[in-house]
Amino acid sequence: MDLIKVAEQAFANPAEKEFPKFKSGDTVTVAYRIKEGNKERIQQYRGVVIKIAGHGDAKRFTVRKMSENIGVERIFPLNSPFIDSIVLNKVGKVRRAKLYYLRKLTGKKARIKEKKF
Repeated sequence: MDLIKVAEQAFANPAEKEFPKFKSGDTVTVAYRIKEGNKERIQQYRGVVIKIAGHGDAKRFTVRKMSENIGVERIFPLNSPFIDSIVLNKVGKVRRAKLYYLRKLTGKKARIKEKKF
């Protein structure tokens, strides 16, 4: 009986969420669910993807944003149940996979050119 219930639950759950294809240099907005006590809210985190690492279930990406002239980086697991949605805002034109050099740059130097189609 237990096997039947487990199988039903596996098929009842919808497939993993579909997110847009993005790469390093793209500007994305991640809607992340945050629990505070017994309340839950969605926080919009917008920044530049500086790294994508891992593969399969362990895939994760790092988003960097400037918050009052302080660089803030956050790592999101791609298959996290707390990610509500990911919106691709800009497609960046970069020539590397890991954009660690952005940490040293400030102001206009830290800008990434937008890819034109």
